[in-house]
Amino acid sequence: MGAIRLGKNHLRWCHECNLPILETKECPVCGAPTEEVELTPPGDARPAFQHDIDLIRGILDRDYGKGAGQAVLPDGHVVILSKAPALDRMDEVIVDGDVVASLRYDMGSGWKFVSRLQGAYRFGGTCTRGYVICDPGAIPFVRESKNLMAPGVVDAHPDIVPGDEIVILSPEREVIATGMAKMTGPEMVASEKGVAVKTRWYKPEAYRGPQPAHSWDEVVSANEGVINKRVEEATGFIRNTIERTQKPAIVSFSGGKDSLASLLLTIDAGLNLPVLFVDTGLEFDETVEHVHDVCSRHNLTLIEEKAPTDAFFGNLVYFGPPAKDFRWCCKTNKLGPTVGAINKHFPGGVLSFIGQRKYESEARNAKPRVWTNPWTPGQTGASPIQNWCAMHVWLYIFLRKEPFNVWYTRGLDRIGCFLCPASDLAEFAAIEGVSSRWDQWDAYLTKYMEDRGLPPEWKEYGLWRWKNAPKSIREEVQRVSGRDMSELTRQTKTPETGPLTIKVQDGYSPCTMGYSVEAALSRPINIEAVKPFCHALAWVVEVDPEGEYIEAGFTTIYREGVIISKANVENDARTAIDHAFQAIVRAEQCVGCGLCAARCDPGALYMEDGKVKIHEDDCVFCRDCFGPCPSVNFARDNGEFDQ
Repeated sequence: MGAIRLGKNHLRWCHECNLPILETKECPVCGAPTEEVELTPPGDARPAFQHDIDLIRGILDRDYGKGAGQAVLPDGHVVILSKAPALDRMDEVIVDGDVVASLRYDMGSGWKFVSRLQGAYRFGGTCTRGYVICDPGAIPFVRESKNLMAPGVVDAHPDIVPGDEIVILSPEREVIATGMAKMTGPEMVASEKGVAVKTRWYKPEAYRGPQPAHSWDEVVSANEGVINKRVEEATGFIRNTIERTQKPAIVSFSGGKDSLASLLLTIDAGLNLPVLFVDTGLEFDETVEHVHDVCSRHNLTLIEEKAPTDAFFGNLVYFGPPAKDFRWCCKTNKLGPTVGAINKHFPGGVLSFIGQRKYESEARNAKPRVWTNPWTPGQTGASPIQNWCAMHVWLYIFLRKEPFNVWYTRGLDRIGCFLCPASDLAEFAAIEGVSSRWDQWDAYLTKYMEDRGLPPEWKEYGLWRWKNAPKSIREEVQRVSGRDMSELTRQTKTPETGPLTIKVQDGYSPCTMGYSVEAALSRPINIEAVKPFCHALAWVVEVDPEGEYIEAGFTTIYREGVIISKANVENDARTAIDHAFQAIVRAEQCVGCGLCAARCDPGALYMEDGKVKIHEDDCVFCRDCFGPCPSVNFARDNGEFDQ
């Protein structure tokens, strides 16, 4: 996963005071020079809460022996996490100004503490597990970036298995390197050849050790000047934007930290703006309670719009689980209620202050600070915190002593729908057994899996989160399970016959920031039969090597009965989905009327045995064949084509 820099790294450290300092090269407390903390981009660091600290300590104690967690993260020390690119979830762990490790969640095995040397220095000398003793003669080679070979192993903990994160020690218990085991502990000791440990961190560093402890109140005090400057600029932006747009203003509040900061800034600007909250029906119970609490405490008018009761679970029968590349739920549960609320309360348009930050994604980094919202007509969006990093947001909330969503203290770094397919497996692990909402979704996934003959891995690895998973995920699934991903996602018990009908959701997606149409067919389709007719959809037609989907231009048709079309222009996407359905019906349930063949001047379409056929090479992509079709009209007349 490539690292993407979305903005400047604002996290610095005063090693004289042992305090994190934002932005300034001189410590506001003692005047000493500060040093940038080297973070992997995007470098959007945030505070670690007690849940995070307890989690890390537990992993350390499990892997390196009791007391290792306390040695790395002593009581009273400020701990910071910074999310880094990974297949699932990874956070760099910062304490006393050093990045001591990466905390990584792996598919199939869960959390791992990937220690750097500063972390290993803290626990290495006393660890009782996860260690390999290196022969003194091998130490110079390891420190020259060489892997530790089996002949260089003096001893190793017997419980080590391949894939474990381990620490390499000298016979005197000096930390030499950290890395990943390639053999079991006994194999390392007994083998006369082969790589025992693939090293990660091996260049000696000066060990700083634990520094003086500090509280977050002290961190806030040290950074108060920087935060106040940010607040002054943001409140000025709010007042000026209201004056320029001449529209009624509101705050869009999701219940997360960023929208909370934007709300607080409007109050600091001397305003008392109405608050719009869209309850998608997929919110955490605690999020809804938090929104009501904030508005009540600050005496703010709450405009609450709720998605229809069956907007999500009622549509599952048509669309099945949403996916990262199949977010039909954004339209049913977020877009519709948002547009309804704007039209109802602000028919002449509205200026909405939104907690959007450029550090969140490439798409948000590319957006201006004030924009016209394409998926909510009449809404102008504006972000007072567009250029803030997460630490700015958190220190501002701490400075205001404002209560925030409790889910941040339970392991989540973002708040949204509890079952969002964009979530990591690590987030689902934090939710499972804690949220009262999770059991319903878990039961649905289990039944869906059983009804369609899917294997347990489909649910265990969260494979429902993709229609077309990226190569990196497919390779990880292969590595973890030993099976091709297509084996784990192919439905073996779905109905293969019956008339085709279609259910459609279209519109701009507030999650993916683009126009898309998602459609669900009433049953799976024959990809091999459909593919020849797709030449009328696009010049280039490609079939997945495993036969699971067809790509024709910006339209993708899946064997399981899903169609996705994306376009910059609304009419293009809607037309593409209509044409795709016509092509499928043409292949699957032609009634032999011959209308499409009659419209085909090049003669690519022809009738044979009462059905339409096609000479693929003769199709010139003129699309004249699309038009009235009795089979397509049957689906529409039955009310299923809900565009």
